[in-house]
Amino acid sequence: MVDDDDLGIEGASPLNDADWVAINKLKRAYESNGAPGLNNEIGELMESDPVRAFRVMRAFFPERMREALDDVIAKMRTDLNEILRHLDSPLTKH
Repeated sequence: MVDDDDLGIEGASPLNDADWVAINKLKRAYESNGAPGLNNEIGELMESDPVRAFRVMRAFFPERMREALDDVIAKMRTDLNEILRHLDSPLTKH
């Protein structure tokens, strides 16, 4: 198994074996092609398995991913509130 510290992973406990495969693939992409290779591999992972991509990115950047998730939830809440206001509007009642 790869040492968490070598990869800069801060939160490895929720990772499963398939997550480690993805992490090692990202590491190899970075070692062979630098940042462009890493970015390409992250993009492919996000497209093929967004849930795994989130878990892997959370392992590297737990605070940033938590903040990003909070932002998404806040935006969804705002959008939902806007929809509910529109549905409750007198113009939409028959």
